[in-house]
Amino acid sequence: MTRTQHPVFARMWARAAPSMDRHGAAEHRARLLADVAGRVLEVGAGTGSNLAYYPSTVTSLIAVEPEPRLRAEAEDAARGAPFPVTVVDGVADRLPADDASVDAVVSSLVLCSVPDQAAALAEIRRVLRPGGRLYFWEHVRADGGALARVQAGLDATVWPFFGGGCHTGRDTAAAIIAAGFTVERLERFRFPETRVPMPTSPQILGVAVR
Repeated sequence: MTRTQHPVFARMWARAAPSMDRHGAAEHRARLLADVAGRVLEVGAGTGSNLAYYPSTVTSLIAVEPEPRLRAEAEDAARGAPFPVTVVDGVADRLPADDASVDAVVSSLVLCSVPDQAAALAEIRRVLRPGGRLYFWEHVRADGGALARVQAGLDATVWPFFGGGCHTGRDTAAAIIAAGFTVERLERFRFPETRVPMPTSPQILGVAVR
């Protein structure tokens, strides 16, 4: 049993996720998951927001979520899934799955908050079969300038505390490559596209192969 509890963040996220989907996140989820197939493990499943967007090519899903409130909501969402879903308590650097046991791993807005990205990505690589794919959608460090300085300042002070361990300025694409993955597809964009960029608005979405 893990003891990752962020009750304030969990309440905020449970309210924010549906609003995000109505304002564009749903389209990103659909693009992220369109080609996912076979046995899947999702890291940090949250409230189960992705479940409605998995295609019929998925045969089973392990949804890993350490935060109790979010995990309970994911369990509710899983009851309506058209394929078997097992919602489990677990963390990214100790995934509850055997070596080379899944065809795909999904990470959406999660690698910002893991304590150690390298350890989490090593675990993802461990559970993926050779040739398996990591599907990722993450917010990342800005390409220099004022926004990158703002991100660095927030990460060193209040943002991780209020954001459930989230860091705004991680170079996640570089971390995926450093972990031994080959990136097949990588899109860079801003979301949401506000006049004044938010600290989490630089984002990436793509696929990497083990």
